[in-house]
Amino acid sequence: MSQGDDQGYGGDPGGRSDDPYSTLGGTRQTRTRLPDGDGGDHGRRPARNSRSLVMMIGVVVLLIAAIAFANRSGGTNEEAPGDNAKKPGTTGTGPTAATGTKPVQGTNDTIPSGFAHDEQGAQSAAANYAVALGSDGMFDQERRRAIASAVYAPAVAAARQGDLDKVYSGEGFLAGIGLNPDGTAPAGLTFISRSNPVGAKVEKFSGDAASVSVWYSALFGLAGEGSQNPVSESWYTNTFELSWINGDWKITDFTQKDGPVPVGRDQAASSAEEMADAVEQFGGFTYAR
Repeated sequence: MSQGDDQGYGGDPGGRSDDPYSTLGGTRQTRTRLPDGDGGDHGRRPARNSRSLVMMIGVVVLLIAAIAFANRSGGTNEEAPGDNAKKPGTTGTGPTAATGTKPVQGTNDTIPSGFAHDEQGAQSAAANYAVALGSDGMFDQERRRAIASAVYAPAVAAARQGDLDKVYSGEGFLAGIGLNPDGTAPAGLTFISRSNPVGAKVEKFSGDAASVSVWYSALFGLAGEGSQNPVSESWYTNTFELSWINGDWKITDFTQKDGPVPVGRDQAASSAEEMADAVEQFGGFTYAR
């Protein structure tokens, strides 16, 4: 791993990216309840035609997405929900799907730990480590060192602490993203740095070694009135090299690339106040297959 590579704000000197604001690391689920059809008064015009049209378009989009997902799964109704997922111990690719295995119970300084010694465990570890390395904790020296110790192999963490401190404590870097020299947000602003994994896949697996790619979206910026760096969304894929060390998966290296990036919807951006409130009110997740 070259120490001279460009640094991402949510990665470390091992995360290679040309984007100076690239990152390593919840997800949202929306339940749509359709109105019940009562068969009555079909001739009555809706009160708001434009709103009804938007709702119908939304329903069509959901239906198309559901059909595409069913076709991609290619399964029959006789298969269990996790039957189409790639089974632990196999090779090749498969969709990220629930397997029924419970998430890990242990934590290492709030970071999930104790992952299973199989492909599923390696994917869970990579997703959770992406979240930790993309969090705002990386901009605080004490929390950053705790994160590095929790996710990296011991020898790697020890070797990189100094480099991580230089990257995240550099006044030019911090000033460029609008933070104070100590890594905190200016008064009246809320700093947001959060990674949201969308899926993971095993690239290689051989007992005590694994290579896992994690696709995720990243929120980064300062929320608040007068922010010069408003919160924006980016998309990345990180490939983690993991080793089984002392009963858990640990990172020995990783690379980063942009995308895949979806087409943005025609939605109005939320206000600075709404964004700041959201990051305070909505917590993160422990990721597991």
